[in-house]
Amino acid sequence: TMAGGLERARKLPKIQDADKESMFGYVHAVSGPVVTAQQMAGAAMYELVRVGHSELVGEIIRLEGDMATIQVYEETSGVTVGDPVMRTGKLLSVELGPGIMGSIFDGIQRPLEEINKMTQSIYIPKGVNTPALDRVKTWEFEPFGNVRVGSHVTGGDVYGMVYENILVKHKIMLPPKTRGTVTWIADPGEYTVNDVVLETEFDGEKSKYTMLQVWPVRQLRPVTEKLAGNHPLLTGQRVLDALFPCVQGGTTAIPGAFGCGKTVISQSLSKYSNSDVIIYVGCGERGNEMSEVLREISGRLAEMPADYGYPAYLGARLASFYERAGRVKCIGNPEREGSVSIVGAVSPPGGDFSDPVTSATLGIVQVFWGLEKKLAQRKHFPAINWLISYSKYTRALEEFYDKNFPDFTPLRTKCKEILQEEEDLSEIVQLVGKGSLAEADKITLEVAKLIKDDFLQQNGYTPYDRFCPFYKTVGMLKNIIAFYDMARHSVESTAQSENKITWAIIRDQMNDIIYKLSSMKFKDPVKDGERKIKQDYDDLHEEMQTAFRNLED
Repeated sequence: TMAGGLERARKLPKIQDADKESMFGYVHAVSGPVVTAQQMAGAAMYELVRVGHSELVGEIIRLEGDMATIQVYEETSGVTVGDPVMRTGKLLSVELGPGIMGSIFDGIQRPLEEINKMTQSIYIPKGVNTPALDRVKTWEFEPFGNVRVGSHVTGGDVYGMVYENILVKHKIMLPPKTRGTVTWIADPGEYTVNDVVLETEFDGEKSKYTMLQVWPVRQLRPVTEKLAGNHPLLTGQRVLDALFPCVQGGTTAIPGAFGCGKTVISQSLSKYSNSDVIIYVGCGERGNEMSEVLREISGRLAEMPADYGYPAYLGARLASFYERAGRVKCIGNPEREGSVSIVGAVSPPGGDFSDPVTSATLGIVQVFWGLEKKLAQRKHFPAINWLISYSKYTRALEEFYDKNFPDFTPLRTKCKEILQEEEDLSEIVQLVGKGSLAEADKITLEVAKLIKDDFLQQNGYTPYDRFCPFYKTVGMLKNIIAFYDMARHSVESTAQSENKITWAIIRDQMNDIIYKLSSMKFKDPVKDGERKIKQDYDDLHEEMQTAFRNLED
């Protein structure tokens, strides 16, 4: 297949620039993916260049005199000293437009499926020059109601819609930093991404716009303003939604050793979270490869290494990526809001959270979902350690909870207290056994067990539990905490009297209720529906109240 692939690759379109001789430099040295080139005066930082005769994609990462250091994004075997290096005069850019959703791209936006169809080979040939978005496919363009000839438009204004698939309405916008008066707009119909769909005039200059925009990767898209997050990113995992919530537009890290379930959490986020578009970035073994690249390139550039051989700017590079997240007000009309949330899965070698990549990430993100090997080995999934994880968004979400689930915040506090108390008691239990504990402590232990096994644990492979809506999470927590409060109350109120109520008595009398509490999770939100589930949980609450009243009488 390889030979056939090369034959076909030779027929692919090449960039030919015989007249622009001054745009060429020459390879001076090659060291793995790092190439130095000379006669590159006038080149810019982060400019895109094509290296060698097979025109490999590269990016200038350092300039000194007329020497440029280039990071090549393809295999450099076969590049020799004296090979031409062609400057393109453009920054490393991505194409934005209809057709971007549902495609599979590599890191420099080469369309992998297209290349596979074209070369009929599983390998990507060198120097492929395929456009990222399909230039032939037509899309149904629909002009936006109030943009017509004579309208004044500025950057970010929506002037059309494309139904990219059944879920996504792709808004066609004017590129940022442009403005003018509309002189022509296309009629509804089928167009390719290269067809002109809008013409404007400003200061006597006419501009034509297609549905395609090219944007430099390293620049942020301009926005009107950044807003504070105020709506939770609901994942459908009880432990995350209840104890460690993330907001829409937030940053989260999921560090954990291999086999702890990072991928399953990523999957449930992509399938069941309240978000419209999921971009899954897989770079090798999750987070490591990305930082391994920094380590390698930095080593080849002979920079001073910091901890574990990573470069000193590891933290800054990570931060510049995570700061892309946020909830923003978009530029242009009509006014609209959007958010980008980043959830980064990091696998530190050996599950050691003091690894530089992990500790740099934890210094940046606001939510930390820490996975623990011991929990995964006990088959407690999602294997999130509720004692080391945290979320700094609890304050930001208070308003949302007060408005929609007013009794939730105190429940969460109580739940965390019970789990923390259980951790403190477990040391005593290991020394002297359960029998010697106070009655109230026995209740704490049993309820903590209930919370751990039937609330925090969740089976991602069953229809009733793969996704838990927030009302169900709150309902379950409410009943478990109510049971705890009532049991504590009945034990404490009768502690001085003749007929004491002990945990043993409660357990014998309430066996049925405890069973019902632990099987609350079996209610299927799809089959049973919200009203029935809420009703069932309320009935159980009343049943508990009656049972405890009878017990105390």
